[in-house]
Amino acid sequence: MPTPRHTFARLCAALTAALPVLLAAPAGATPQQPPPSAAVGGERLGLPGVQVAPQPGAPPLPAELTGQSWIVSDAASGDVLAASNPHLRLPPASTLKILFADTVLPKFDRDAVHRVADEEIQGIGPGSSLVGIKENLDYRVEDLWRGVFLSSGNDAVHVLAHMNGGVQQTVAEMQARADALQARDTRVVSPDGYDMDGQLSSAYDLSLFARAGLRNADFRAYCATRDALFPGGVDKNTGQRGSFGIANTDRLLGKYPGLIGVKNGTTTNAGSTFVGAAERDGRTLLVTVMHPASYQKVYDETAALLDWGFAAAGKVQPVGRLVDELPPGGAEPTGQAGGADTPAPPPHPSATAAAAPAAAAGGGGLGLAGWSAVVLAGAAVGGGAVVLRRRRSAG
Repeated sequence: MPTPRHTFARLCAALTAALPVLLAAPAGATPQQPPPSAAVGGERLGLPGVQVAPQPGAPPLPAELTGQSWIVSDAASGDVLAASNPHLRLPPASTLKILFADTVLPKFDRDAVHRVADEEIQGIGPGSSLVGIKENLDYRVEDLWRGVFLSSGNDAVHVLAHMNGGVQQTVAEMQARADALQARDTRVVSPDGYDMDGQLSSAYDLSLFARAGLRNADFRAYCATRDALFPGGVDKNTGQRGSFGIANTDRLLGKYPGLIGVKNGTTTNAGSTFVGAAERDGRTLLVTVMHPASYQKVYDETAALLDWGFAAAGKVQPVGRLVDELPPGGAEPTGQAGGADTPAPPPHPSATAAAAPAAAAGGGGLGLAGWSAVVLAGAAVGGGAVVLRRRRSAG
């Protein structure tokens, strides 16, 4: 019969063997780097720190970059020119709207008109950016998309999500779209990028979303629009409906030469994030910067990396690549993704009052609010217990 000392020794051995499994962070938990062998786009993209392979004559990278994660890539070839922790999983803020647009934008005619129901603009997170949509008024689809791209309006996102069958259905479709694009760092919880427990993406994935979105002419036009008129309310005295001006919150648009757009974002958890695309001499580069030291630095560092990328083109060896979308059925692609617009999926009917309200996004069925791993083992000696607990992710 085993002695108490033998029992305790076996317990310790079992716990030691289990530690690697217990301490492995589950998907959607604490931001972390995947092992190099698992890095999508190439082994070097899974290594920590700056990855660049300069050839003779290549310019040095910008000094004092503070972004926790960034990547410079060629939108046409997919070549990654340089990167730093590109697979680090971080809250994406409103840059997740790029994936929302890539998923939903092809489904509705831009000239279609939708009357907004009250429930479609309820349950939006406190402190959200809004374009100013009012219930019981008609809006054209193209106006709603301008509200998404220019004002980063979470109200516009929620109206379009309800048109698409509801918030929960849209979240599920966004996750499926991310999976098809091989964006394996991304977990979608809300369609607008609002801080939600477990909602994460990476600079690499956001670049995949932007690259796919820019193949759609409407996407490209919306993200490049600097200002527009947005439908307002109805004047009680005249009965006439007014309008008001909205401006793109992208601070580089119209200032950086050749900037196409794409999307900026700022939240408490994410800090500042930015995905920018610029064209020069027939070459389109993508730069994504996540969580630099300050709000303004996300623009400064994006501009500096774009400058470097255009100067370094042809003078550096790629350190990885933006992978192509998986074909239907999930098999590995055989070549580079084409440049034609993706055919629009069949549209969904507008949501009714029975559709899931926006508040349900916070408790969606796509994942737990946090992750924990607990082991409780009783020891015969002294009646001791060992408890190992994972700390809940704050991201």
